[in-house]
Amino acid sequence: MNLRVPHLVVVCLASVLVLGGCEQSAENEPTVSATDDSPMHITGAGSSFAAPMFNKWFEVYTEDHADLSLSYDSVGSGEGIDRFLAGTVDIGATDAPLRADEAATVGGPYLQLPVTAGMIAIAYNLPDVAGPLNLPRDVYADIFRGALHRWDDPRIAAANPGVALPHKLIQVVARQDSSGTTFAFTNHLAAISDQWDAGVGKRIDWPGGTMLARGNEGVAGRIKLTEGSIGYVEAGFAQRLHLPLAWLENRGGGFVAPNTETGQRALAGGSDAIPEDLSVVIIDPASARSYPIVTYTWALLRSGNGDDPAKGKAIEELIRRVLTDWQSYAGALWYVPLPYSVVKAALAELQDAGR
Repeated sequence: MNLRVPHLVVVCLASVLVLGGCEQSAENEPTVSATDDSPMHITGAGSSFAAPMFNKWFEVYTEDHADLSLSYDSVGSGEGIDRFLAGTVDIGATDAPLRADEAATVGGPYLQLPVTAGMIAIAYNLPDVAGPLNLPRDVYADIFRGALHRWDDPRIAAANPGVALPHKLIQVVARQDSSGTTFAFTNHLAAISDQWDAGVGKRIDWPGGTMLARGNEGVAGRIKLTEGSIGYVEAGFAQRLHLPLAWLENRGGGFVAPNTETGQRALAGGSDAIPEDLSVVIIDPASARSYPIVTYTWALLRSGNGDDPAKGKAIEELIRRVLTDWQSYAGALWYVPLPYSVVKAALAELQDAGR
């Protein structure tokens, strides 16, 4: 699909508070100038999970580069990968690392760099229930495989003593499009439940009766409109719609809320052994105080400056800032700053590629 990018930057983000993050800074970065009077266009597409972060980064970058026009299309990880492989975007964004068969079709050297991380929350709509609800591991796995049907099921009630649960049908909301959020979520469910038989992937066959929506924004919106519903969604999307978020039982047996601290603990457990391609996937964090469902988002980039050295330098500068100073935007948007070891490895890959 060919993108036609307008000369105005596409952003859809509210004002953001800046929180502390990675302490590295990007110094002595190259100055990028357009070669003619028209703005240089940099396009990104993919992950809806990380769309607010990409929109923020693109917004800030253009404040210092009036000669650039940037846009991000939130179309899901699967479509973002497809557009990157087709060469119709400069940056593909995905919450699921490239499969071997996908990588084989890139047609040249490329980079797959983690740029942010976040938590997959389980949000629900029960107006008369004072939250948050506790959901044991076997319970939330069974809800999403269609084996638990009522909110007042004894297993949910046992984890929430004193809470008056309604005798309502549980209405599951899931992703319709090819989604890295779905990949990370089903990867986790398959790891914690011997009964999970729906498979792992960016798109799966959900049980009959599951309501489907596109993008994290679509899932959050459907939950907001549907009483008795439950769904998986990037935590910030749920937070912005004021949806209650379940406290999930983690590997250590504790019930944990999704927040920056519990997300950081989850990432810390998987940042010591980083694979060469930086495709670390954290399926079930071991720390007793970790939030159990987290994922990285990767930026896919062509290596080298190709036919447009000026654009190559602009993208290099953008990603370097994303990996350093701009990790500070994560907390205010309900994402998790990258561990230092991951940032260091990603910067080394960027440097080695000579972008």
